[in-house]
Amino acid sequence: MKCINFDERFADFTAKWMKEHRGEYKTYDEMEDDLPRVYTEFLNMPAKWLDGVTPGAYFTQFEDAKDLVDWMVQYCQKDIPVPDMLMEQIQAVGRPCEKRLLTLLRDESDAIPEEARMTAIGLLRDMGSTLPKMLYIQWQLNREMKDDLADNALDSLRDMGKEALQPMLENLNKANEAGQEALLDVLANFPGHENVYQLAVRLFEKNPNRRALFASYLAKLGVPRALPILIAAANEENCRYMDFIELRAAIEELGGEAPEREFYDDPEYEALHP
Repeated sequence: MKCINFDERFADFTAKWMKEHRGEYKTYDEMEDDLPRVYTEFLNMPAKWLDGVTPGAYFTQFEDAKDLVDWMVQYCQKDIPVPDMLMEQIQAVGRPCEKRLLTLLRDESDAIPEEARMTAIGLLRDMGSTLPKMLYIQWQLNREMKDDLADNALDSLRDMGKEALQPMLENLNKANEAGQEALLDVLANFPGHENVYQLAVRLFEKNPNRRALFASYLAKLGVPRALPILIAAANEENCRYMDFIELRAAIEELGGEAPEREFYDDPEYEALHP
């Protein structure tokens, strides 16, 4: 299957269109505002370079899930932008493509570019698929703190909501610290689980330079037992202004009363209150 650069084809089409219709526009901004209409024209006009098929209909001729997903991978391998129309057809084919995308994500070989994996995660998320939930959770267990692929998968777990809740809870203690922190980012939206609360407290106490983040998790979890810990942190002499703002919000969210503080010598305070 050929990997046609549809972006380049559209750029050529647009350049020709603007040259032929420039007298219809008073300003360049008017021409730019008309690009969506030009793009629609591009999609619906039979193209010689597609043997007379319109760009909008080209990929609808193909319905084999393996062919479509492999085609997407080939685009990434060749560093050619994956056409929106190809991704739309993958979504239109549905369940067979979900399964094929999951097979792609399980393939750990170097033959699969990271761009293809990221695209596959995005497609599955757009399809509302929960098929990869266990794989996405597995990726969190031994992840690095900075891991774009695992972060993308985490966004999907967040979108899955309660569908992924139980397996995340069951695997929380198996994760390394980076993985626990990542899972906490999602699990904080589901209060009522003691092990999640205890993890949030432990990470809050262990990471004084990121208290604002973990205070926000404690606020979401809604456990008033966290108030003494939060108030003590807000009273610390070296508490930074921006951390205090989040600590105060968390304390008030949990029904407590934050201490009164002044931060006139704090660079963060001075930057926001010149």
